[in-house]
Amino acid sequence: MTHPSFTRRGFLGSLGFGSLALDSLAAGSGEGASATSAGTALRPNVSDFPPDFQWGVATSAFQIEGAASDDGRKPSVWDTFSRVDGRVKGGDTGDVACDHYRRFAGDVKLMADLGVKHYRFSISWPRIVPDGRGAVNDKGIDFYKRLVDTLRDHGIRPHATLFHWDSPQALEDRYGSWRSREMAKDFADYCSAVVSRLGDRITDWMTINEIFCFTYMGYGVGGTPQHAPGTVVKRKKEVQQTVHHALLAHGLGCQAIRAASPVPCKVALVVNCDTYVPVIETPGNIAAAKKAFLAEEHNGTVLVPALTGEYGPGVLETLGSEAPEIAARDMEIIGQPLDVLGINLYTGQYTRAAENSRGYEILGMPESYPKMQMPWLNLVPESMYWAIRLIGEAIGKKDLPLVISENGCASDDQVSSGGEVVDLDRVLYLRSYLRQASRAVAEGYPLKGYFQWSLLDNFEWSYGYARRFGMVHVDFATQKRTPKQSFEWYRQVIREGRVL
Repeated sequence: MTHPSFTRRGFLGSLGFGSLALDSLAAGSGEGASATSAGTALRPNVSDFPPDFQWGVATSAFQIEGAASDDGRKPSVWDTFSRVDGRVKGGDTGDVACDHYRRFAGDVKLMADLGVKHYRFSISWPRIVPDGRGAVNDKGIDFYKRLVDTLRDHGIRPHATLFHWDSPQALEDRYGSWRSREMAKDFADYCSAVVSRLGDRITDWMTINEIFCFTYMGYGVGGTPQHAPGTVVKRKKEVQQTVHHALLAHGLGCQAIRAASPVPCKVALVVNCDTYVPVIETPGNIAAAKKAFLAEEHNGTVLVPALTGEYGPGVLETLGSEAPEIAARDMEIIGQPLDVLGINLYTGQYTRAAENSRGYEILGMPESYPKMQMPWLNLVPESMYWAIRLIGEAIGKKDLPLVISENGCASDDQVSSGGEVVDLDRVLYLRSYLRQASRAVAEGYPLKGYFQWSLLDNFEWSYGYARRFGMVHVDFATQKRTPKQSFEWYRQVIREGRVL
């Protein structure tokens, strides 16, 4: 691992001064004169990214496409869930969303104007295989062919996620979707169907997005879960079984993608791992963050087994009788090698060393701690750096290429009388987090790309249209798109390859 040397130029760069400001501050000094005469700085500005860094944006099918019953698409569990009174704020559904199904050409033009060369989107399982298994819907395939061809015409590389929570309602009706092992096999068959038909156009595949959110948050004991399918079960073991089946689906999906692709491709998993930030960067607190990263249940039951083929240390013992049933060879299938790991990163928790059985404690956030417009979205920029670092140092995957597959925030955006959306809080958020990403790059960690969430305001799951994550404002009554201040800021970041 390489670490930056802290010259005066490097120190000032770490505080966020741009290169021109650094040259001005260094004027007349030997360091400044030698750097200027050589035409390059002694070390890159800490806010610099390499020329081949992948700048992108991300969306998901259910949140933007709409056209919920067009051209052969059948309902997903989210279509059903959103129609139950009280499940989604305002009674909102994804029936229309951003009408991206019809307006995708204009949305791709927005991406081109933004300057991104990479676009992460998801493919709708019930649009491709409406009954979840069996016949493939050619009209669904044709839509994604048109989308991908339009992206490629604008020099934008597609990164396709095969599952972003919108599982077919037909499989929920047939066998309870993720409660059954059959779901893993049906997912692999769906992967084969998509990749065999689109693999000549797409070479970057992501199997599953955020296993935690459609298992732990889709199934629960007691009260109704926040996410679809919203199934109440009798015991925690049943929830853990859905997690295991999703991991198995990921492993079988990896195998299916590689077998079906007509050309060499890359396969990734997307996780929203829990990130633990040492409250002070001392050796003891850093060691505590590493312990927490492995031992806490979410990472230990999703991230660790996906990367190592084994559940996290002590996790199954802690679960005891609530641990999932694991069949022979399951863990071998789950631990498929990855070409890339996608990290969806929004927030984190502060951790410190403690004299207890775990060796660490997780600090609670005070009421006054700053947060964005979601109850869980505390402003913890350092989580960006520590998620990247801990993948290597806690799990041992030091050479695994990483991308930030989602990062962004909800903001109370308002359109001014002049038609502007000046979302300064989102600019503050993105700037703070990207500076931590640049720290990881400067220290030699294998971060290869960044996908901002999201291009468009969209259907924000149980919050409906009441929360906005986009860099482009969407008037959902008219479908008018208005780029926000954050759009212009991110465009300049991409142009200059550094945090501004």
